[in-house]
Amino acid sequence: MKPTRQSVILKIISQENVETQNQLMQALARRGINSTQATVSRDIKDMRLVKKLGSDGKYHYVVGDTDDSEVYMFRLQIIFKECVTSYETAQNIIVIKTLPGLADAACSTLDSMDIPELVGSIAGDDTAFLAMKDCESAKNLCEEIRKML
Repeated sequence: MKPTRQSVILKIISQENVETQNQLMQALARRGINSTQATVSRDIKDMRLVKKLGSDGKYHYVVGDTDDSEVYMFRLQIIFKECVTSYETAQNIIVIKTLPGLADAACSTLDSMDIPELVGSIAGDDTAFLAMKDCESAKNLCEEIRKML
């Protein structure tokens, strides 16, 4: 449950300006995940979330600016271990199947990793399409996905 909850938290803070732990708990509850303040607090610490001043003049949760590659890898591992149900290459395209509602989180994380061979991604509800530069790049990324799972 923890990895799923944390992947949903990442999705929430990427889509909404969450200012408090209470707001985060409410956003989780709207998605069917009931959690205590203590659990949310531990998740925030584990995920290295920090509050950052937004353009609206208010502070909201974001992933900390420590080591970007480490943070992205952490996020990707959480999402992939708990949410990816299958993946397959079709020439230079990778098709990733996820649990309902989490394909965009998988794409967002991959997009933020700045993978040079990744041309672009499209996410539906439970399916993501990744366009790679060539077939070899698609095979290599699938091997990395296999290692994560």
